[in-house]
Amino acid sequence: MKRVVVTGMGALTPIGNSVNEFWTNIVAGKNGVGPITKFDAAKFKTRFACEVKGFNAEAHIDKKEIKKYDLFTQYAIVATDEAIRDAGLDFTTMPVEERYEVGVIWASGNGGIGTFEEQLREFHAGDGTPRFNPYFIPKMIVDIAAGVISIRNGLHGPNYCTVSACASSNTAIINAFDTIRLGKATIMVAGGSEAAITPSAVGGFSASQALSKRNESPKTASRPFDKDRDGFVIGEGAGALILEELEHAKQRGATIYAELVGGGMAADAYHLTGTPPDGLGAALGVSKALADAGITAAQIDYVNAHATSTGLGDIGELAGIKSVFKEVRVPVSATKSMTGHLLGAAGAIESIISVLAAKNGIIPATINTQNLDEHIPDGMDIVLGTSIHQPVNYVLNNTFGFGGHTASTIFKKWEE
Repeated sequence: MKRVVVTGMGALTPIGNSVNEFWTNIVAGKNGVGPITKFDAAKFKTRFACEVKGFNAEAHIDKKEIKKYDLFTQYAIVATDEAIRDAGLDFTTMPVEERYEVGVIWASGNGGIGTFEEQLREFHAGDGTPRFNPYFIPKMIVDIAAGVISIRNGLHGPNYCTVSACASSNTAIINAFDTIRLGKATIMVAGGSEAAITPSAVGGFSASQALSKRNESPKTASRPFDKDRDGFVIGEGAGALILEELEHAKQRGATIYAELVGGGMAADAYHLTGTPPDGLGAALGVSKALADAGITAAQIDYVNAHATSTGLGDIGELAGIKSVFKEVRVPVSATKSMTGHLLGAAGAIESIISVLAAKNGIIPATINTQNLDEHIPDGMDIVLGTSIHQPVNYVLNNTFGFGGHTASTIFKKWEE
C-alpha cells in the first residue's frame, strides 16, 4: 500500500488560533479555561468552559457567506484554510483533473447544534407559524462542513463526514489515511470541528454527570488522572491535517511533518456513556493500530491519552494501555488538561500535538493534576507539570466516544 505523510496543519483552539500559537502554549502548559461567555450560564451547574478567544469570522470569510454557516463550519473553514496554506497548496491553480483526486473527510460530534437551538427558540417565541431560516438545514447538518470545504476549494474527491462522538476526527483521519493508501486519492483534507458550548450541550452533558462542576476553581477543573477529578471541561475549536501520498508530496517538494503509519478502530460494546474498567475497547484499538503500523508497543515513545478527567474513563484507558504495553514503560500525558475536551474535534487537535511532539522531540505535560488516582495501574509513566524534551520517534494518539467507539492513530517522526 501507498505511504501517507502529513504536509499541512491548521488549528483553532482555546489556547491558540493558529498551529504555531497553539503548539507554543501546549509546550508552555497554558490553561484555556474561563467563564462561559456564549450564553448566560448563571443558573447552570457548570459555568465555565474552554472557549475559542478572539475569533472574528469576517477576517476569514466573506460577510455574505457567514450567515450560511453555523459556527462549527466557520471554525472548519478557518482551520482548513490554514492547513492548505501551510501545505503550500493552491487548489485554484491546480488542474481540475488533479482535484478529482483530492478529497475531504471532516468530523463533528454535534454539528450545527447552536443553529438548531436558535431556530427552535425563535419558533417557540413566535405564534406557532413555521418561519424557519432557509439555511436552517444546511447550517445544522453534520456533513455540511465537509461539503463547504470541498466547494470553497473545488475538490472533487471522496467527501463525507464521520460521527463517532469524541472519536469522530480520529476516525476521519484513519478513513482519509486508508483512502490514500488504497490509491483512491492523492491528497485528503481531514480533521474535525466543534462549536457545542451551547445551553443544550452544556446542560445535557452536565445532566449525564460528565462535566466538572468546579465553579469555585475552574482553572484546575480539567485534571486527568487526579483522584479529585469530577468531570471534563467542554471545549470548542477545529483541527485540520493535510494527508498526502508520499511520492506525490515529494514530487511537488512539500514540507513533510510526519508519517501516519497506523490506525486502529474498535468498540467497547459495553455502555452508552461508560468505559469498561479493563479498557477492552481501548486495548483493541491500540493493538490494531500497532499491527497496522507493523511495530511493537516497545517502539512507542509517547502516548497522547484521551483522558478527559472523568472518573471511570481515565482509569479504563490506562488499564487498556497497560494490557497492551505490559511491562513497557511509556510516557503518557493528557493535553485536555489545557484545551478542555473538544469532543468531535479532539482527535484532530491531538493529532497535531502528536505530529509536533515527534517533529520537535517534546512531550507535553499534563497540568493541574496534583494527586494521582491510586487506581492507576502500576508502572504507568504519567508526565506531569512540565514538558519533557527528548527524542520521539513514534506517537500513539487515543480517542474514545459515547457509544463505545475507539480510534487510535500512530504518527512517526519524518526522516528522509
